[in-house]
Amino acid sequence: MHTSYTELAHRISEGHRLTRDEALEILSADDAATFDVVHAASTLRHQHFGNTVKVNYLVNLKSGLCPEDCSYCSQRLGSAAEILKYSWIKPEEAVRQGSLGVVGGASRICMVASGKGPSDRDVDRVSRMIEGLKESNPDIEVCACLGILKDGQAQRLKQAGADAYNHNLNTSEDHYAEICSTHSFSERVATVNQAHDAGLQACSGLIVGMGESPEQLVDAVFSLVELDSESIPVNFLMPFEGTPLEGTWELTPLKCLRILSMVRFAAPDKEIRMAGGREMHLRSLQPTALRVVNSLFLGDYLTSEGQSAVDDLRMIQDSGFVVLGAEDRDLVAEHEAYLQAHQQDLSDADTGAEESTAPAQAVAPCGQVASCSKENGASGSVPLTIRRRGVGTSVAPNA
Repeated sequence: MHTSYTELAHRISEGHRLTRDEALEILSADDAATFDVVHAASTLRHQHFGNTVKVNYLVNLKSGLCPEDCSYCSQRLGSAAEILKYSWIKPEEAVRQGSLGVVGGASRICMVASGKGPSDRDVDRVSRMIEGLKESNPDIEVCACLGILKDGQAQRLKQAGADAYNHNLNTSEDHYAEICSTHSFSERVATVNQAHDAGLQACSGLIVGMGESPEQLVDAVFSLVELDSESIPVNFLMPFEGTPLEGTWELTPLKCLRILSMVRFAAPDKEIRMAGGREMHLRSLQPTALRVVNSLFLGDYLTSEGQSAVDDLRMIQDSGFVVLGAEDRDLVAEHEAYLQAHQQDLSDADTGAEESTAPAQAVAPCGQVASCSKENGASGSVPLTIRRRGVGTSVAPNA
């Protein structure tokens, strides 16, 4: 079968739903055809989102110390990755950290905590954080990500002011047992459904590059479509040293573009986010990916460092896009001025963490790569750098 990608995009814009065969053909396109795929996908992106990019910002409320064995995760049970480890940060520190993301242009703050799922006490704690952030930033969206939910917990988060709940499916149902044994795919699906039933937007996505077949990748994406996930973050595996997937490098920049395009064809009107690992896998093609996706995380991730926040904002601006909610502002200039005016205040801040077991290590200035970075061995690759700044540290965040 040979597909005209432009014609396929036109049919989808008129109501056609992508088939599995069409999805597989997009994934199998050769490198020379990849930019044709991207161009076609970009027409769907523009139809639904124009030239806006939604900026999200992560706050890691509790790092490491997780009893689950997800093989991709640096926070997993038995992980030897030398990440920051700390218990719950104080509510006022969560509000402060989230507010720094707002200054950087984020319209959604994602509050994340490691663990299988929250206790009722944890839900109360996060609810106070949400209420505090909403009080100081009434127009901001808040997305909670606390793991597998128990009955009634989604409703309590909604009552506190949460707008969305994130719980990624990560991979297909028939591949899930290869990735995690301490909880099931069906538990993840149930949590996404609970979020929907409570009136929260469902944010659920995947991680690619974990040994899944093209068929399994398509199955995962179609499961997300069937769940009606309003926001689909696409993470690219970061193979942390000390985890079972250490040394797994299956992705190229062009393959990543085909994956993102396939997701756009499958979910043309959904927020699609290029998430963790974009810097090391898309590399110089990140601006091209903005032609397909309409969302990204600003700055650092949960346990690893991301691209400089200023560079993120400049990339959006230079590519002809505008940040959603800040269309008439020069966020690059604002951000640089804010950092210059507040750098000492940020550097002197209390970490707000109840405890920290992170090893002492040299810290690079905000936006630079630390000397402890490990190259993945591929030519032109971007290092995977453990986060040593922001929440849980006394160093200014990369917000």
